Amino acid sequence: MLIILLLLLLLLLRLFGRKEREKEFSRNRKSLMDSQRTPRTSSKKPQTGTSSIDLYAAQCDECHKWRVINSEEEFEEIRSKMSEEPFYCNKKPGVSCDDPADIEYNSTRTWAIDKPDLQKTPEGFKRHLVLRKDYSKLDAYYITPKGKKVRTRNEIAAFLKENPIYEGISASDFDFASPKVMEDTIPEIVGKKGSDSSHKKMRPPKDEEETGSV
Repeated sequence: MLIILLLLLLLLLRLFGRKEREKEFSRNRKSLMDSQRTPRTSSKKPQTGTSSIDLYAAQCDECHKWRVINSEEEFEEIRSKMSEEPFYCNKKPGVSCDDPADIEYNSTRTWAIDKPDLQKTPEGFKRHLVLRKDYSKLDAYYITPKGKKVRTRNEIAAFLKENPIYEGISASDFDFASPKVMEDTIPEIVGKKGSDSSHKKMRPPKDEEETGSV
């Protein structure tokens, strides 16, 4: 029986009322992200917003340690074949189950579960996930090669109809399902602002009990 097959997206922490050391950690992480982000090549592109995703990670199906995935493209490749090809530590060059985990599942970051076996984003398009201010969910949308933001399959279908050069791509190739935010990793200050029913604490994933069928 396959053990846990979860792929989690690590969401960029908001700097609400965190302890000073967490604020410092967040500032350092943001600086690292900014230095690695590809600059825009044209100021004429419409403002499409930025994804809330900070890091991508996958859990080894054997030792259950979390491994940071280097890019969104690599993450989507792993995710798209999760049931057929479970992730193992040795899929990362020079890494084995004997090595320490790259990152630990805990509440120093907000985590969310993406759907296993979700197909890769068509070439030229970009999937964006934006965390709501109340941490209730991630809104999913796509950016077309022309820089247009689309939020539904109907909008995708209309775009493809207007741009026949993207022959071979259909609206069914896009999934707008929202990843599941792990409520036990939501900052406490957010939980206090919300109602008890909307921010009930969840148990962290259990390696041998979680099915990954989200």
